Amino acid sequence: MTEDPLLRTMIAALAPGRFDRLGVAVSGGGDSVALLHLLAVWRARGGPDLAAVTVDHGLRHEAAAEAKAVAEACAGLGVSHQVLRWQGWDRRGNLQDAARRARQRLIAQWAAGQGLGAVALGHTADDQAETVLLRLARGSGVDGLSGMAAQRQAGGVLWLRPLLGLRRAALRDWLRAHGIGWAEDPSNDDARFDRVKARQTLAELAPLGLDVAGLLDTAARMRMAREALAQAAQAAARALARIDAGDVVLAAGFAGLPEETRLRIAAQALRWIGGGDYRPRLVALRAALAAAQGGTPATLAGCLLLPEAGGLRLTREPQAVARSVAAPGALWDGRWRLHGPAAEGGEIRALGSAGLALCPGWRETGRPHAALAATPAVWCAGDLVAAPLAGRSAGWRAELACGEEDFFQSLILD
Repeated sequence: MTEDPLLRTMIAALAPGRFDRLGVAVSGGGDSVALLHLLAVWRARGGPDLAAVTVDHGLRHEAAAEAKAVAEACAGLGVSHQVLRWQGWDRRGNLQDAARRARQRLIAQWAAGQGLGAVALGHTADDQAETVLLRLARGSGVDGLSGMAAQRQAGGVLWLRPLLGLRRAALRDWLRAHGIGWAEDPSNDDARFDRVKARQTLAELAPLGLDVAGLLDTAARMRMAREALAQAAQAAARALARIDAGDVVLAAGFAGLPEETRLRIAAQALRWIGGGDYRPRLVALRAALAAAQGGTPATLAGCLLLPEAGGLRLTREPQAVARSVAAPGALWDGRWRLHGPAAEGGEIRALGSAGLALCPGWRETGRPHAALAATPAVWCAGDLVAAPLAGRSAGWRAELACGEEDFFQSLILD
């Protein structure tokens, strides 16, 4: 066992023997540089092989030089490295959120190309405390206050945070002790950003006992509560939910569940169907559920909530997929693949109301008009070739990329 406490903490978080090869995201800042070098030490002692990546958001002139410094450090360590560049900022919306989403998307694509199943990130205990404080300020519930997960599956990648048990200052002390430099991002001191405000507020609240350690304890307790609530929701969903043509159909007993369980199941169903990154806002979710359970269809997160046989059907909203197009066999709307006879010039688009009118047997499917209008169909030169979920298969079949068990598991994993 290693005598270095930081190395020991990181290795324990990564479960030795679990990975043969690991990706690592390195911005050039102290946390990610420390992660890179700690992983390199572990690799030399029998740990996994490494591949590093840096995302240049193109927002600061210094970013290119910082990426170059990371490349040089990786070369010295014998770690392969690639720089990815983001050019999608349109100067609108939340910059930090847009950058985070772009970074995750780019790294996920890079990892897939490298054949990597997991990527390590440099978030620390300080980042965790700041996250919990920010979510507390926004009125988050149990899930939000449980903080960042030590590992999370998203975008086809297992994202790992092996430094969540370590303080930012300890990592910088380790770097200094080993003569390793790092870059300081001036935006980390820019009080226009909420995270910087949270960092400054934590320092002011420490005399009251509201400090990093206390917030980490809160997050740990909330994670325990979240796990219990998620398991209860999954058990209820297995008893009351079924998947039909990609829709989540909830039996009449759903209305009798505790509100927290109903909200959890419905929120995850909407994410699973609509592909959203986040759960819908609580106020909007409550309103949509109340309307649908009262007999009035509701729209939320690119989905429809439809009353059905005393329960609910959650389905894709036709308008949300009206412009989605894919080649036969390719992924459509992030969840469907259609397979069938060769169709030169064919494409996959939503069936729509006009297409459904060409499917005289659609009522025999037992599915509502609004739900079927959002299902995938094969079109060629404006003509409907097949609508396998609406009773017009013509030799075609529709296949969900993620099936029923995936939905049930998502209640635990997300």
